[in-house]
Amino acid sequence: MTSAVLSVPPAEPAVAEAHFLSRLSFEADVSDVRADLTAGVPGLVLVDSRSEVAWAQGHIPGALHLPTARIPELVDRGATVVTYCWGPGCNGATRAALAFARLGYRVKEMLGGFEYWVREGFVFETAEGSERRPIDDLTAPRSGISCAC
Repeated sequence: MTSAVLSVPPAEPAVAEAHFLSRLSFEADVSDVRADLTAGVPGLVLVDSRSEVAWAQGHIPGALHLPTARIPELVDRGATVVTYCWGPGCNGATRAALAFARLGYRVKEMLGGFEYWVREGFVFETAEGSERRPIDDLTAPRSGISCAC
C-alpha cells in the first residue's frame, strides 16, 4: 500500500525538534496572544498591518494600526512585536513581520489572524464599538475555556 503521508519520510526526532522549536520562535496563536494581552504582559505590541478600511471593519482591542509602509514610525525598539492580518489566507502579517525583522525588532506572527480572533469568540472593536461573535466550535471549545493545547 502506498502512503501519501509517508511518501516523504518523516524527519529524525532531533531534526523535528529543531524544526518545531523554530516555528514556535516565529509564531504565536490567538489564544496565547489574548492571554498575554489580558494579563498585561509588558513589552508586547500587537500590530494590525491591514488597511484603514479593514481596521474600521474590526480590529483587536489594544492593537496598534500600522500598515507595513509605516512600521518604522511608532514602535518601541525594545518591544516584542506580534503581527496579524486577516487570516490564514493572507500573508500581510508575514510581510509586516519581515519588515520589522529587517529593522532589528524581535517579532512573531499571530497564527489565524483577525479571523481566528473573532472565531474564537474574543472581543473586537469596530467603528461602532465593541463586538463579540459566538465561538466557532471548529476553532475553540464552546465553553470559552482555553483548549490547553
